[in-house]
This record gives sequence, C-alpha cells and structure tokens, in this order.
Amino acid sequence: MLYQTLILGAGAAGMMCARYSGPSTLVIDHARNPGEKIRISGGGRCNFTNMYAEAKNFLSANPHFCKSALARYTQWDFIELMDQHGIAWHEKTLGQLFCDGSAKQVVAMLAGELQRSGAEMWLQTSVISVTRVEQGFSVALDRDGTPQTVTCRNLVLATGGKSIPKMGSTGLAYDIARKFEVPVIDTRAGLVPFTFAEDRFKQLAGIALPSRLSNARTSFDEALLFTHRGLSGPAVLQLSSYWREGETINVNLIPELPLYELLRDQRQAEGRRDLTTEMARLLPGRLVDHLAKELDLRGRLADQSDAALQNLCNQLSNWQLTPSGTEGYRTAEVTLGGIDTNALSSKTMEAKSVPGLYAIGEAVDVTGWLGGFNFQWAWSSGHAAGTAIADSC
Repeated sequence: MLYQTLILGAGAAGMMCARYSGPSTLVIDHARNPGEKIRISGGGRCNFTNMYAEAKNFLSANPHFCKSALARYTQWDFIELMDQHGIAWHEKTLGQLFCDGSAKQVVAMLAGELQRSGAEMWLQTSVISVTRVEQGFSVALDRDGTPQTVTCRNLVLATGGKSIPKMGSTGLAYDIARKFEVPVIDTRAGLVPFTFAEDRFKQLAGIALPSRLSNARTSFDEALLFTHRGLSGPAVLQLSSYWREGETINVNLIPELPLYELLRDQRQAEGRRDLTTEMARLLPGRLVDHLAKELDLRGRLADQSDAALQNLCNQLSNWQLTPSGTEGYRTAEVTLGGIDTNALSSKTMEAKSVPGLYAIGEAVDVTGWLGGFNFQWAWSSGHAAGTAIADSC
C-alpha cells in the first residue's frame, strides 16, 4: 500500500499532524482506541493547554527550538478549535484549562478532524520494521495479527516517550531515529514523584499543604503531598524535571505563612501552651508530630526566645531533603530528553539528515511544565509538521 504520509502514533501530536498533512495520510497505533493519554489526563477532563504557554515553560537542550512551532500554533488557536466544536472549558489555577465535561470530547474532536481531512486511522496495529526505500520508507506492520506493508514518502514519529509503560509506551521513536543515525538525548522520567528510603514519610501519607520546592536551578510554589513512598503533588512534579539523582532539594513548608509573628504573638497571649500544640493550629497535626522528632521541638511557647522561634522558622522554610530517586516511568507524566532538536528543523520538525522523516510531540527533546504545556507542544509541533508536509506535496 502506498501513502503520502504515515504517522506512527494516534495520540495528541499524531492526530493533530494528520489534521493538516492532507489526504493520503495513514495514522496507526497499537492501542484499541486513539488518544488514550488524552482520555486519562486531568482526571478525565484533559488539561488541554495553558493560557500562559510560552517557550520559558519548556525544557530542552536547545531552549529556543520550541519557539517557532509555539508561535505559529498558539494556545488561542486550540481554544478556538474547542469553541468551534462546542466543547465547554474552564480555567482552574495558574492558567490551566480543562474540559467542563469529559476528555473523550477532545479525542472525538481530533478523530473527527482527522477523518474530515481525508486521513485514515488503523488501530491495534504494531510496527515490525522500518526501512529506507527509493519512494521514502517501507514499514512492515502487524494489523491485528495480519501482516501489512506500507510505503510512504513521509514518516512521522509521534509515538511519545517512555512514560506510563502500562499504556504501551516503548520508546519506539527513539529506536527508529537511531536506526537512521538521528541522535537521541538520554531520556529520564519527568513530572514524577520523589521516593525516599525506609518509608520515611509513610506516617504522613495523605497530608497536603502549600509549599515552595527548590534546588539550585529553579523553584515552584504549589501544593506538596506526602505519600507512602515519598513526596508528590504539583510542586514536586514540577521540580522533578529539574532534579538529578543524588541532589538535595529545599522544602519551604511555610512560604506564605508568617509563622514567626504568629508564634511570637501567641507567646505573649498563651505562653503556657506547648509549642507543638500551637504549631498544630497552623500546620497539619501529623506533620507537626513528625517535625517535633526531626527538629527536636519541645517546651512551652514562653520558653522560646525570639532567636529560637526564628531558628524554627528558618528550619521549616529550609528543610533539606535528598530523595533516593523517583517513581520512574511507571508514574511519570512525561519523558525528558528524546530526539535531539539540533537534528531537526524547528520550522518543519523534519530531520535534517533524513528527508521525509519527522518527529513531533513527546518523542522530541522538548518537555513542558505541569499544567497543559505538554499538550500545547503536541498541538504546536503536530501543526508544524502537518502543514510542512501539506506544503511539500
């Protein structure tokens, strides 16, 4: 079978690319249904973009690479598409946009746009091999147990990264890129919880509070969640993308709480009250019990000097922790690293050394922050490749 374009992956980036690449486009995916990561995202409501998406919200060895695609297909373009389809949405916090209803609406919208463009989609179809031929590429497939061979002029790698392997993520795009000597930046799990040895925070599991997490490179002010295995929550997930194994992180448990002033005032009014009792009025009780042992908190408020109270606040705003690791790809929302952007055109997403080979979405070394940024990269990079392919036909 001969197609102009074969897109590997019926996820966010792949379906967006098919919307623009024109007829004679075939999209394949090993899953039973398209857009499975869209379906489960945002608690089933899909955090489909962010109102404040711009290049500074993305990590890459080349921080400038994403600018072209993001500028040519913005968050406002995707919002307009949602509005055209009558899909209601709302802003949660920090510019994060979610469907009012189900994420399945976004999947149906993209699948419908793909169909209207004249593209085909084969599901439950796996890639066996990819070879270079005179016409472009020959791809051997297993379509639900039946061997198929597709020849295409353009081959688009939209299979994502290694995150959430239970959904079938394999890193196929990296294997194909390496086969054609397109370099790949080492990958690791991103937007992922931290783990700690010996169930260090097991007794605190379920406690959440506003916090500021930081390392030498950046900081994030969002919620922190203690888990049986360690630390999670938006602040942790964000910082994990900037963390390297063995590094110490700084946890500020009182970023907006004037704890020193509150404790000093209560010392004057209720000096006979235990320090930990007063702190439990301001912070979760189980957390105070844990900190009382770790920071050796004891005595009444009246026993605490100004210096002692200030030292306590300094400790709570500068709690040094060293994670033993992360939960890895098993729970990671994204994959850091990927196909080297220096090997791709930032305008078309085409490999510079392999005409007709494109890479988009999470397969590329561009990773967004938590909050809809990675979907925006999928829309923008898919649009960039799709329009470039259509223009070349």
